[in-house]
Parts: sequence; C-alpha cells; structure tokens
Amino acid sequence: MTPALPLFPLGTVLFPGLVLPLHVFEERYRALVRDLIALPDGTQRQFGVVAIASGWEVEGGSGAVTLHEVGCTAELRQVTEHPDGRFDLVTVGRRRFAIDEVVTDDTPYLRARVSFLPEPRDSPAAEALAPRVLAVFRTYLGLVRTDAEEVAEQLPEDPTVLSHLVAATASLTLAERQALLAAPETAARLRAELAILQREVVLLRQVRAVPVPVSELPVRPGPN
Repeated sequence: MTPALPLFPLGTVLFPGLVLPLHVFEERYRALVRDLIALPDGTQRQFGVVAIASGWEVEGGSGAVTLHEVGCTAELRQVTEHPDGRFDLVTVGRRRFAIDEVVTDDTPYLRARVSFLPEPRDSPAAEALAPRVLAVFRTYLGLVRTDAEEVAEQLPEDPTVLSHLVAATASLTLAERQALLAAPETAARLRAELAILQREVVLLRQVRAVPVPVSELPVRPGPN
C-alpha cells in the first residue's frame, strides 16, 4: 500500500511547475519538515498542498477546517532551518491528486491516501486552444503590468504548462483557481481560462484599473 501523503492545508492553490515558498512556524508542520528531512537519501521529499475550503486552521484544533478534494504535491527543494526551529522552504508543485481518505494516526499533521490525477497531453483540442489563450493572456498582461513585453517573451507554448501558469498568475478567486486545478484535462482548463481572461480584458479596458497589483498575485509565501 502506498504510504499516506502528508498534507499542508493553505489558503492558496498550488499548481504543477509553480514555485511555492513557505515559512513554517507551527510545531506540527515543523514536525512534518523534520520527518521529510529524516527520509533516506533518494526518497522523494514531498507533501500535499490542499486549499482550505472553509474554516480556519489553528494549532491543536480538530474538525475546524474543511479541505478541497483536489490538491498538488509540493517537492522540497530547499530548506533553511532557523535557530528557534522555524523553517523557510522552497518547494515546487509536481502532481495533482484527489484525496481518497484522510488518515488520523499518531502524526501531529494530517495525512491522506490519495489518487494521482492524470494530465492527458497532446490533445488536439488543447493544441488548438493554447495559441488563443496565449494571445489573450498577453493582452491581459499588457493591461496590468508595466513589464508585459518582457514577461510575454518568456511565456510557455506547451498547452499544459501554459494552463498551469495562467491559473496561478491571473487575478482569480481561490474558487476559480481550485476549479482550474481540478479540471479533468488541459483542454478543459484552457477553455475555462479563455473565458475568464476574455472577461477580465473587457473589464480592465472599461475601468482601466486593477484592485490588486498583479505582482502580488503569483503564488506567495504561505502563512505557515
């Protein structure tokens, strides 16, 4: 049986390929990091990032938070331990998963049995949608960023990579991001993003303002 995946509930959504820095100060998540560090060399050091659907996580709380069913694994890339036991982490999103069963055992942090979700590639529909999403995303960036041309030159053409980047960096609600993460395939995600971006472009052209600087919108350090 596959070992249960440690879970790190957050108020954000992680996507494959995206960097997520974390500041870990709660003792239960310090324990999670210590357990990962203690794994034998060559073992994947990863945990699952799952967005909080409702409630608020507090140290020692139980049953106060509801999690979304789909999350993304975070691979530990860099660990900085502070003298007081806190950690600064650099992680990278890897694979989407669905929670099958939350495991309650002797670990202070949540764990779950999960099923990894496939990401079908080379879909004709995704290949057809990607250039359209890329074009409207460039227009969107031009309306919200001063360095849009520089950023646009670095945008990926791969449909799946593009779909994850748009979902993580556009100005979306958590619910919209979560729905995009849970999309069954790249084409479905791109189709939804195309509609969202077209809507946002129309609104931005009308008001010529954005309430939050886009530089603040990509994945940022979590509260833990």
